[in-house]
Amino acid sequence: MREASTAAGPQSHPGRAAFWMIGAIVSFSAMAVAGRKVSVDLDTFEVMTYRSAVSLLLVLLIGGAAGTLGQIRRHRLATHGVRNLAHFTGQNLWFYAITVIPLAQVFALEFTSPLWVLLFAALFLGERPTPVKGLAGLAGFIGILIVVQPGSAPLSPGMIAAAMAAICFAVTAIFTKSLTRTETITCILAYLAAMQLVFGLVACLIDGDMALPGLPIAPWVVLIGVAGLTAHFCMTKALSIAPASIVMPMDFIRLPAIALVGMALYAEPLDWAVIAGAALIFVANYVNILAETRRPPSQVK
Repeated sequence: MREASTAAGPQSHPGRAAFWMIGAIVSFSAMAVAGRKVSVDLDTFEVMTYRSAVSLLLVLLIGGAAGTLGQIRRHRLATHGVRNLAHFTGQNLWFYAITVIPLAQVFALEFTSPLWVLLFAALFLGERPTPVKGLAGLAGFIGILIVVQPGSAPLSPGMIAAAMAAICFAVTAIFTKSLTRTETITCILAYLAAMQLVFGLVACLIDGDMALPGLPIAPWVVLIGVAGLTAHFCMTKALSIAPASIVMPMDFIRLPAIALVGMALYAEPLDWAVIAGAALIFVANYVNILAETRRPPSQVK
């Protein structure tokens, strides 16, 4: 878990960021499958608690072996706290949503997050919006509407939860980008796991009843912890080398990937809307990344 740099450099590297986002996409998809497996026995707060415990153990072991634990500093605790509270809230909503509506629909609604990031990045990070970014965001949003087909079915609690999770994840991405300017990945992930472990324990113990994972689901709980950590490692690496408004739209590729997973594992239908929406989302991201790659380094913000 050794970092080459503690902060984002002045030059954007969308190609390298895309590589790290592939790892994030695989990890998030694995976490969705594992989340469904454990949902019968554990509530979302319990899932988050065990996930955070596994992640914290991995951070300490890997950070200790790499000699990076000394990079964990305390001077931006408030920023870590806001980031991790936003993520904890969004992740609980997300774990609930994947159990009550189709996976493709969850991910489609979650993918309103890059649209919020485009706005938040301009407001809080000073990332100048460009016409290409605006058009890519609009095209991605149209693709999401094609997939979800609003109005064809009544608004459900699962859909609301997934939509609210997207806003929380956008806030998380913005604060992650801010932290990568001064903090190392070891530091960011350590506070992610530690703070969310505390949040989870408090939420679980309010009613005095916290279920323990049985042997059949224990491997899935471990997978959630490992996948959650690797997803954030990959995403944080991507955010450290490219603007948030470029990195987050890459995550749209998760939609066709999870749609195929839902079809293969849960017999969830893969219809024309998912295919057409995913194709539009892919084109939007390709154009966005291509435009960013061709921009002179001096124009990258």
